[in-house]
Amino acid sequence: MKSLKKFNLLAMLLAAIIIAAACGNGNANENENNEGGNGDGAATEELEGSVVIDGSGTVYPFMARMAENYMGEQENVSVEVSRAGTSAGFSKFLAENGTDFNDASRPIKDEEKAKAEELGIEVQELKVALDGLTFVINKENDWAKELTEQEIKDIFLASAGKQKWSDVRSDFPDEEIKTYGPNENHGTYEFFFENILEEQDLVKGINLQQDYSTLVDLVSKDKNAIAFFGYGYYASNTDKLSAVNVDFGNGPVEPSVDTIAEDGDYAPFTRPVFSYLNVNNAKEKPQVLDYAIYTMENANAVAEETGFAPLPEEELKATVDALNNLK
Repeated sequence: MKSLKKFNLLAMLLAAIIIAAACGNGNANENENNEGGNGDGAATEELEGSVVIDGSGTVYPFMARMAENYMGEQENVSVEVSRAGTSAGFSKFLAENGTDFNDASRPIKDEEKAKAEELGIEVQELKVALDGLTFVINKENDWAKELTEQEIKDIFLASAGKQKWSDVRSDFPDEEIKTYGPNENHGTYEFFFENILEEQDLVKGINLQQDYSTLVDLVSKDKNAIAFFGYGYYASNTDKLSAVNVDFGNGPVEPSVDTIAEDGDYAPFTRPVFSYLNVNNAKEKPQVLDYAIYTMENANAVAEETGFAPLPEEELKATVDALNNLK
C-alpha cells in the first residue's frame, strides 16, 4: 500500500512538471508571436492617438496611400490626410495647435520659416519623392500631343498672345484654347508661375481650380482644353486624359516615372515634393515621430504605387537617421 501511495505521489509530481513546462513553452511562443517584424527580434511598439496632415493636393495620393498602409500596421493610430493646398496647408501647420505635417509641392518660403520661428515651432523638411509637372489634353485632341517647351509657355503667357490653337502652329485648328490649372493655394501653381513662367502674367481667362478632380473632369469634357498638374494625377486618369510630350530641344519626351528625375530627360519640368514635420509635436506624440520614420522608410515603394519617381536610397536613409535622433 505504501509503495502504491509513493507511486501515485511521484506520478502527480511528474504531471505537474510536464504541465509547467508546457505553459512555459506556450508563453515563449506567445512572446515570439508578439515580436515586431523588424528582423532584429525587437518588439514593435503599439501606438495610439492621431496624426493630422494637410497641404498639397499633388502629394495627397502619395500620403493617403502611406496613411492607409500605416494604419494597417498601427490599428490604434488614426492618420487624417487632407488637401487644402501647399500654401493653405502651411497656414494650418504654422498655428497654435497646428497640424503635425504639411505636404508641399514646393519648398517652404522664408516668410513661413519666420512664422515658425515666431511661434517657436521647429520644422523638419522631409523630401519624399520627385514629381513631373504634366500638361494634359482631351483624348480627342490629336494635334497637340507633342509641343515644344516654348510653345507650352506661350500658351499660358499673357504676353505671347496665343488665343487660338492656330496661333501656336498654323496647321492647328482655328479654335480658342481653353487653359486650366490649380489655383494659388497650390504649390504646383507657384512652381509653374515662378519657375517655369518666371513670374510673368498668366493668360487672361485661365480657369484656376482648387480641386484636381475638377480639372480632370473639365479637360476630359473640352476638346480644346489644356491643363497642368502633377504627374500622379495624370497617371491615375490615363483613361480620361492624354499627356503632352514635351520637346526640350532634343526631341519629344513623354512624362513618366523613368523620365521624371533630377537628371532625367524630363528634368526641366521635374521638382521634388515634400512633407514638413512639426518637430515639437513629434517629440510630444510618439505616433507622429513613428509615422515620419515609417514614411521615409517606405517612401520609394509608395512613390512607385502613386505615380512619383523615387529618391536615392542613401538620401532617404540619411533622413531616417536624422528622425531617429529625435527620440
